[in-house]
Amino acid sequence: MPALCRSCLTRFESGSRCPACRSPRVVAHPELFSLGIAHMDCDAFYASVEKREDPSLVDKPLIIGGGRRGVVSTACYIARIRGVRSAMPMFQALKLCPDAVVLKPRMSLYVEVSRQIRAMMEEMTPSIEPLSLDEAFLDMRGTERLHGQPPAVMLARLVKRMRDELGVTGSIGLSHNKFLAKIASDLEKPHGFSVIGAAETQDFLRDKPVRMIWGVGQATQDSLDRAGIRSFADLRRWDRRDLHARFGSMGDRLWHLSRGEDHRRVSRDAPMKSISNETTFFEDTGDADILDGHLWRLSEKVAGRAKAKGLAGRVVVLKLKRADFSLISRRLALRDATQLADRIYRTTRSLFDQVEGRGPYRLIGVGITELCPEDQAERYGDLLDPQAAQRGKAERAADAIRARFGDEAIRKGRALR
Repeated sequence: MPALCRSCLTRFESGSRCPACRSPRVVAHPELFSLGIAHMDCDAFYASVEKREDPSLVDKPLIIGGGRRGVVSTACYIARIRGVRSAMPMFQALKLCPDAVVLKPRMSLYVEVSRQIRAMMEEMTPSIEPLSLDEAFLDMRGTERLHGQPPAVMLARLVKRMRDELGVTGSIGLSHNKFLAKIASDLEKPHGFSVIGAAETQDFLRDKPVRMIWGVGQATQDSLDRAGIRSFADLRRWDRRDLHARFGSMGDRLWHLSRGEDHRRVSRDAPMKSISNETTFFEDTGDADILDGHLWRLSEKVAGRAKAKGLAGRVVVLKLKRADFSLISRRLALRDATQLADRIYRTTRSLFDQVEGRGPYRLIGVGITELCPEDQAERYGDLLDPQAAQRGKAERAADAIRARFGDEAIRKGRALR
């Protein structure tokens, strides 16, 4: 069986250790050197970067997040073993892991490391579809003639370079389509390299839970449960027309994915239709101060992504999910497009105040849509808010300060809620 040493990149026939360097970090699979669709996902990215910056943190539990009333952005694997999870309230995380070191996120640092990883990917293939700062799909088909090595070797080299040159680690999923590559990258984290071949796809999926499908949230999961669909085998027993009749376009997608079929291309230049960010709470909350703090932080993240991509949005969107999983969505079209956190926050806060009844909520999200180039933003001003222009100038000035001195150089008080 074809095998690859992930330590020294030696190719050999199957064995538990590399014949060249004796490393046990071996991946073996019948289709290892014939597959070309991959998903790379960094391991606890923010925490890994911080541990690289401060080696004294390497063996300590590390949480990236806000103050005691904030939430966990991410946690290293030492903290995860104790039960700490993303979006968990900080007070709960510190109960589970009282000896954890807590650091505030430094987005400018993470963006720079992400760019360095992207540059390494660009050397391998032009077909890259980034999903976030720390993960991306890669289409490596047809690159063996260029590099003289099959995709599996180049992917192992990528994560080896990331570790050696950047001090961060990643996990690789390799398969024959995006759906399966994404599943594979989660199978052996951290430091994983998993393969799902075409010949084994049906058997591999048969007894797996349908919640493995990317994009199947709790509400869809509940609908599937009510229909008696819990595994891929359950899903395959349904006729395609019946699935479509019950679940709409999602039913058609589920029919294909249950058979391991995914014809989506790795799309480098897919046009963005929206920019959004959301948080699922570890415990449902109706606390007004906590929710307001989240609205501001989410607005900042959306604005930051919009500014980084040179985009603005003409419509602001608020998303809420109650404890019973009922979804609330509110939208407001603006007179002119915006990419300012202040305006996005004030709009979503107004939408939030108009929601009938109150929480508790399990999820809150903020977004902008109907995107346009940034030079079409903030052209007319707001006659009902004479101070808006002044706040916009202050935000641009704060952005310039952060770009020069780091994300923590200046912060708003509401961000600490």
